Amino acid sequence: MTTRGYCLGQSVLGGTMEIECGARSDAGCIRENNEDNYGLAPEIGLFVLSDGMGGLACGEVASRLAVATVLEHCREAEANPSLPLVGEAPGGVSSASCRLASAVRLANEVVHRAARESAGGGMAEAMGATIVAVRFCKERMSLAHVGDSRAYRLRGRILDQLTQDHSFVAEQVRLGRMSEREACRSTLQNVLVRALGVEPEVEVDVHEDSVHDDDTVLLCSDGLTRELSDVQIAAVLDESDRATEAARRLVELAKQAGGEDNITAIVLRPALRPAGAFTRIGKWFRHRA
Repeated sequence: MTTRGYCLGQSVLGGTMEIECGARSDAGCIRENNEDNYGLAPEIGLFVLSDGMGGLACGEVASRLAVATVLEHCREAEANPSLPLVGEAPGGVSSASCRLASAVRLANEVVHRAARESAGGGMAEAMGATIVAVRFCKERMSLAHVGDSRAYRLRGRILDQLTQDHSFVAEQVRLGRMSEREACRSTLQNVLVRALGVEPEVEVDVHEDSVHDDDTVLLCSDGLTRELSDVQIAAVLDESDRATEAARRLVELAKQAGGEDNITAIVLRPALRPAGAFTRIGKWFRHRA
């Protein structure tokens, strides 16, 4: 079984934001191959997670290609802001969000092309991946995602899921045809209605929001959310002093709960001003009071 160790990075973005990052990925307790991949580009405030699908080595290839493409496209655009966007720019969002959506569309093209090329070599034609990416810029964050990898935000001990799963059961819940309990018990949880690489083009969900000093943002694969409840996730994020500690604890708890799938967690703690550090210090003392 493979484990990718957690990483720590800090970056000052535009002189206004510092980000503490902890990331950890593990094959889990059942699977021998880890098809999850993640990428960190703190110098441009970008963090990406992808969960591959397709069996054999296909899923690992798909998720690796997806992460690498998003990182490369955004880094290239940072050096050359006039770089053309892939697809139409989403309306009502910032240029950073438009660029992130462009990067995910390009990742879809790359994975789709790789799937077609590898089909002739005996690999599964249906290889694909989920993706969730966040980019912090000044006092805002941009989110883009496809599939059922998720983004959460903990703010004031309240955990909000910032993404909607592109899965069959989640769609049935949204349409009122299935309850949350039925969805959790369904044998169709693995069925995605949207993923990278399956079609030549893909619809990308884009979300934009403000950033507060006490925010904690979590990107994770479904191997985490199928083992841990929102209450458990919120408790770990709230109680952990460091982002690296939170990522490690989340993955270990998911393994203890069964670890039936690959598990990846990226924990991000942005601070807009030096005052953010004092907020965290006050939080540390509150937990020990």
